[in-house]
Amino acid sequence: MRGAQVFRPEIGSVMLCVLATAYVLIATNKTFWWKALGYFAADHFAFALFVLGIAAASMAVVTAFSAKYATKPFLIFLIVSASAASWFTDEFGVTVDKEMIRNAAVSTGAEAGHLITARFGLHLFLTAVLPSLLILWVRVRHRPLLQKLAHNTAVILACVAVFAVVGLGDYRTFAGVGRAHNDILDTLNPFAPITNAIKFAVSSGQDANVVAHPLGSDAHVVNSNGTGKPRVVIVVAGETARADDFSLGGYQRETNPELAKRDVVYFPNTSSCGTATAVSLPCMFSVYPRTEYTHRKGLETQNLLDVFVHAKVNVTWLDNDTGSYHITDRVPYEFLPDSADPRFCKDGECQDAILLDRVDGWLDQVKSDSVLVLHQLGSHGPAYYARYPEAFRRFKPDCRADDFGSCSPEEIRNAYDNTVLYTDHVVSTVIERLKQRSDRFVTSMVYVSDHGESLGENGIYLHGAPYIIAPPQQTHVPFMVWLSPELQTTAGFDMACLARTARGQHSHDNFFHSLLGLMDVATKVYRPELDVFSGCRKERTHVASADTNADGRARTFRSPSAPLSSGGRRSS
Repeated sequence: MRGAQVFRPEIGSVMLCVLATAYVLIATNKTFWWKALGYFAADHFAFALFVLGIAAASMAVVTAFSAKYATKPFLIFLIVSASAASWFTDEFGVTVDKEMIRNAAVSTGAEAGHLITARFGLHLFLTAVLPSLLILWVRVRHRPLLQKLAHNTAVILACVAVFAVVGLGDYRTFAGVGRAHNDILDTLNPFAPITNAIKFAVSSGQDANVVAHPLGSDAHVVNSNGTGKPRVVIVVAGETARADDFSLGGYQRETNPELAKRDVVYFPNTSSCGTATAVSLPCMFSVYPRTEYTHRKGLETQNLLDVFVHAKVNVTWLDNDTGSYHITDRVPYEFLPDSADPRFCKDGECQDAILLDRVDGWLDQVKSDSVLVLHQLGSHGPAYYARYPEAFRRFKPDCRADDFGSCSPEEIRNAYDNTVLYTDHVVSTVIERLKQRSDRFVTSMVYVSDHGESLGENGIYLHGAPYIIAPPQQTHVPFMVWLSPELQTTAGFDMACLARTARGQHSHDNFFHSLLGLMDVATKVYRPELDVFSGCRKERTHVASADTNADGRARTFRSPSAPLSSGGRRSS
């Protein structure tokens, strides 16, 4: 005897698409609709037409996938994607664009783990799992193939017609809003994230076999300091440090007590190349200014470290963050979290003390001009509390959770400021280690963060906003240098001039050329107008270098130590 049939309601495939489309537009697009309503605040009728147009266009796209054996998988994929993206857009104000996807693709498991919270799991269960189970439960009624093709085409054409009529009906308003707010569709879930994921996948495939072209192969060190000692620069590449919270730049809290005593030169008006590490870090080390840099250019062109190698300067990179994004493809590199050193590491991440632990050993091996890059974990969120030891919990109460929803804005700010306080200690200790070796080396230190961070301003948290609309908290970064007294003297630095210069506008565009100038590396790719030091070095003997133009005529180019005749630098 056959068992009783389990009741399962039946629904037409197009009607199921209508319901699924309505669900994702209503349940997973709060940020999108509120943003659009703000953009159309002066014309609510135009906003109503906009809603109708978006609904029609979305229905046309979804109906195109209404086919036997494809409808349910596609709709479930659509809902799950929309649910996941909506969590980040609604909770953190994040835009899931191509660069954000790139950043996520290279994240470590430990980094991603801080974003997988209980509330995120509950959100997925309620907005993705339950609707997906409902789709699996119902029976989908499909028409015969030819009838289905004709019916779906009619639905799609009707939706396209509605979209066109709506668009043409108030074209002037839509065009004006679109020109003024070209980000209006960036948070439309799940269509924008899916489109950006496809773009990322295509570009990644195209970039897979890129070979970096030589850069600065003519590079060589000029102007020996005359002391017989190697020149040593330690570059501290900060992570997620925003200039707004550095007391060196005027922040009301004392977050830089140690560096305030170190005679550093602080550049208070510095902007980043991007708002996420995957963009900013390789851009910073590239020869390209922000306005010209692309991910592809970064891959197909050697970078600052390669130019140092051409100049026979030893280079090492110690990484305590999420990697070097191909910057170190041709130089010695060590990913410190792999050590799982129990003194500093837990759950796949290490506090930045592990960098200090390795500095002494590196310095003990230096025999010639050398550059060491220390890539911090710094202030990476949302787990700010994990970035500093107990001794640096000065600002309390501090948020002790991965989920900002369980902390007050004050607790989040306190935890973040503690990370800056700890970075202050790390960078200050690096300077102290260099000072301790003044008998062996002529030393300097450069610190700059890759990008900033939002801490709830305008409802936005974390970072990664598209640069064109990014809040200043994500692009205003701390930048400072420390030059040993011996370097100041032997290299002819005018510190009063440098202090005045520091008050101007600067950016990551200055980093590449300033490091070359600091190490006195001459090369035709060096641009003195972008070297923050070039206008503040006293007249002294220097070695001129030359190469040959395409027409065979000799061309001279400036040694980094030669002062500018007119000064000036460009900031993007």
